[in-house]
Parts: sequence; structure tokens; C-alpha cells
Amino acid sequence: MRNQIMNSQSKLILIKTIHTIIWMFFNITLFYMAYEVIWNKIDTFFWLGFGLIMLESIVLLFFKMVCPLTIIARKYSNSKKESFDIYLPNWLAKYNKKIYTTFFILIILGLIYRTLNETK
Repeated sequence: MRNQIMNSQSKLILIKTIHTIIWMFFNITLFYMAYEVIWNKIDTFFWLGFGLIMLESIVLLFFKMVCPLTIIARKYSNSKKESFDIYLPNWLAKYNKKIYTTFFILIILGLIYRTLNETK
């Protein structure tokens, strides 16, 4: 029984670590995209980031707005905390999708503004 508990804890730690690394990657991607829009330097990496975020959005839609890693982590925890599956403060884990969706929409609005002003 003890080995099974340790194994579950180890698996949850691994999932939390992977989830946090992916979260950090998407943060870097979003901030890079914002930088590109602010300084009007849209390049291939902007569109690569856009594609990755759209792919993430499709995955979330497919899994009914729940990250697949959260589904896997649920097997190893009964915690009711929002941050049980990622190394983030509970408030950020709770509002993560709302915060970053808003940020992404602002980036897209900035891109539209830049695109419309280039043609003038």
C-alpha cells in the first residue's frame, strides 16, 4: 500500500511539473506575441505561437474546457483545490483561462489594429 501511495504522489508531482512547464511555455508565447504586436514586428514566430494557442484551444474545447493533464492528475488526487494539478497559486489556477483568453483577445485586437493601419 505504501509503495502505491508513493507511486501516486510521484506521478502527481510529475504531472504538476509537466503542466507547469507547458503553462510557462504558453506564457512566454503570449508575451512574445504581445511584444510583436506592440512593436509591430509580426513575424513567423508570431504565427507559430498563434497556431499553437489555437491548437491548445481546440484541445480544451474537445475536452470540455478541461486540460487533459488535469483529467490524468485527477486519478492521483482527491483535492478540491484549483491548483491541485499545477504549481500555481490557487487564484491563478482558478482564473487562468479567463485571464489568458482576455490577454489573447487583446493581442488579436492589437494585430487587427496594426494590420488596418498598415494599409493606410
